[in-house]
Amino acid sequence: MKKRIALALAALMMLGLFAGCANEPAADSTAPSTPGSAASSDPAGSSNPAPASDLRVDVFYYDFSDVYISTVRASLDEQLKAIGIEPKNWDAAGSQPTQSDQVNTAIADGTNLLIVNIVETSTSDPAKDIVEAARAKDIPVIFFNREVADNAVINSYDKCAFVGTNAPDAGHMQGEMIGKYLVDNFDALDLNGDGKISYVMFKGQEANAEAEARTQFGVEDANKVLTAAGKPELEYYDTGASTKYLVDTNGKWSSTAANDYMVTLLGSYNKDNNNMIELVIANNDDMALGAISALQNVGYNNGEGTTTIPVFGVDATDAAKEAIDKGTMTGSIKQDNVGMASTIVTLVKNVQSGAALMDNTGDFTVDADVAKIRVPYGVYDGSSK
Repeated sequence: MKKRIALALAALMMLGLFAGCANEPAADSTAPSTPGSAASSDPAGSSNPAPASDLRVDVFYYDFSDVYISTVRASLDEQLKAIGIEPKNWDAAGSQPTQSDQVNTAIADGTNLLIVNIVETSTSDPAKDIVEAARAKDIPVIFFNREVADNAVINSYDKCAFVGTNAPDAGHMQGEMIGKYLVDNFDALDLNGDGKISYVMFKGQEANAEAEARTQFGVEDANKVLTAAGKPELEYYDTGASTKYLVDTNGKWSSTAANDYMVTLLGSYNKDNNNMIELVIANNDDMALGAISALQNVGYNNGEGTTTIPVFGVDATDAAKEAIDKGTMTGSIKQDNVGMASTIVTLVKNVQSGAALMDNTGDFTVDADVAKIRVPYGVYDGSSK
């Protein structure tokens, strides 16, 4: 009898053990995240993540190290994961041959959508090659941020579009902001009392549409405001220079390039020589911050009690906004990384649902006769926080 009771108790214990195991979660039930996987697809940590999408999306960035582009990548990743898409990101590290090879690899691997931040902007050939390779497999292409040609690229394929800014707008807005600031503070900024403001311009890249427009209109529009107020036009620090800008020869729009230039310039153009550079204009915030670092090393732009040389950039990155709020940088033109990403995602959703690529874009600013959507700029000067 005792033996039967013992056996019954043992059976009950085994049943309880199995029941307990069935209610315990697996030690690691989440598969590694892959394109098309729903793993980690909900950036907010919701208990109701979007269902996984079968759409394979490959995103090609010209350079992960670009500060603004890194913010677009973070926002685009978040928004794509929120609709069940785990994008595969590619870093060309500034090399067009590398990017072209990456695109061909993605096509061979069965991608469903190419999103391309093109490296080469001085010629349309690489973009045209990407379009031809995509067309051969009936794959849609979305170019973004770095301008590509209308007819040679976008209009050559009915499943091709571009999302970016209107390049001249940043230059116009920056120039107007600079001009107004100089008019309001002219005498204090004219450090050598010669009645003119001497400036340096840091250009990101030759033959890049954004760099060309910012370099041109940042100065031209500032001069319009100055002359309208009865002030003389800006004077480039080196009056004998044939080009009125210093370019990042690596095409990376980097803080390092601007810092190196500025360190060298300050050895000759300084208060002791009575020819101090009185204004810094940069094509992006990274270059602006590099110039500020050089200025700070010799006693400028260190906050209250120090002379501040006005420095203007473009992008309104977090680092730039912090510098503007602290008073070490003067202003920036906001390039909307979240807006850029959300506009791209609108087109991705069209592909995902089987709609035409440019459907559902009625609320956007779209160019006439070409599938190009323009994301607007804004002004950030500390008062617009």
